[in-house]
Amino acid sequence: NISGALCISQAWPGMARTIYNDHKRFLETYLTPYPGFFFTGDGVYRTSEGYYQLTGRLDDIINISGHRLGTAEVEDVVNDHVAVAESAVIGYPHEIKGEGKMLAFLPLKHLSWGYCTATLAAELRELVSKKIAKYAAPEYVQVT
Repeated sequence: NISGALCISQAWPGMARTIYNDHKRFLETYLTPYPGFFFTGDGVYRTSEGYYQLTGRLDDIINISGHRLGTAEVEDVVNDHVAVAESAVIGYPHEIKGEGKMLAFLPLKHLSWGYCTATLAAELRELVSKKIAKYAAPEYVQVT
């Protein structure tokens, strides 16, 4: 049971070989962080049985009123809700704060289709407020 960065030790067909007009950036982003490995940019969790679960982008950070927050961190909390099958959390432009709180896109579990969106949004805000902080609670929730 361990978490870390997902890195790949061997080349594979179709892998990226450069960034158009910026090969130096390609090398710095994908090959320099872990010499000898290709860094995918994703976090991963490996169970004691050897199963892997991608936990989200390691570089996907939202800046909310000076607080740096990873989207994967919020998604993990939102996914704990009984009605939520999975989630995607993004920031959005805000005139004063730089980035707005967040927008969460949620497909629901089959048995939760009758769940009231307003109630779900309130429960998710409360859950994120308790487990992370009030500033991390998504301002908008979109059931998809």
